[in-house]
Amino acid sequence: MPDPLFLAVAGAAVVIGAAVQSSVGLGLGLVAAPVISLLDASLMPVALLIATGVLPVFTLASEWRHIDWRGLAWGVPARVPGSLIGVAVVATLDPGMLGAAVGAMVLVAVGLSLLPVRVRPTPAALLAAGTVSGAMGTATSIGGPPIALLYQHEDGPRVRATLAGFFLAGITISLLMLAATGQADARQLAAGAALLPCVVAGYLLGRPLRRIVDEGLLRTGLLCTVAVSGTVLIVRSFL
Repeated sequence: MPDPLFLAVAGAAVVIGAAVQSSVGLGLGLVAAPVISLLDASLMPVALLIATGVLPVFTLASEWRHIDWRGLAWGVPARVPGSLIGVAVVATLDPGMLGAAVGAMVLVAVGLSLLPVRVRPTPAALLAAGTVSGAMGTATSIGGPPIALLYQHEDGPRVRATLAGFFLAGITISLLMLAATGQADARQLAAGAALLPCVVAGYLLGRPLRRIVDEGLLRTGLLCTVAVSGTVLIVRSFL
């Protein structure tokens, strides 16, 4: 069982992140990942992947009718090769340098999304985003930005439901691969399980925010959240 200080600090971050993700579709990883990394980097990414893997279940239970099944059919399979890349990174490379590079790419993508050119979730775009998301999610536990950017112009329920479906499938793939390669131990699993009540609390707190977000603020909230995730990855790499 994790110590009380870890549960208090990491739990608070998970509650806040889960509330953000419950309203805009992503955010748990970007809020909680740097906090858990600072408290105990050896628990990453498995502990947070467990916590982030539960939240999509609640979202899908209420908004599954809005899922873009075609988008999942293209994006989820691409997560497999991406996750393999992420596993190799966790095993061999410095995660800090990877985080800085990925964070910079995310910020560039946000900047490009502000241009008048509109990127749509086409099969090619979904394959590319799925691969990048798999590598990012497995190596850093923050895999949502590539997919979120493709759906930034969709309505709230469609964004949340589609991202939830992608997260659930993708996180399952990442955890299975990390476990199969011996990079998920009992201590990490216990820490992730201990954070689950915080995920539930954050989800419930975020539900009332959906109405506000869906009234024309979704794209702004989504881009801000993605931009923060890129910044977090860069900052975390230097801590």
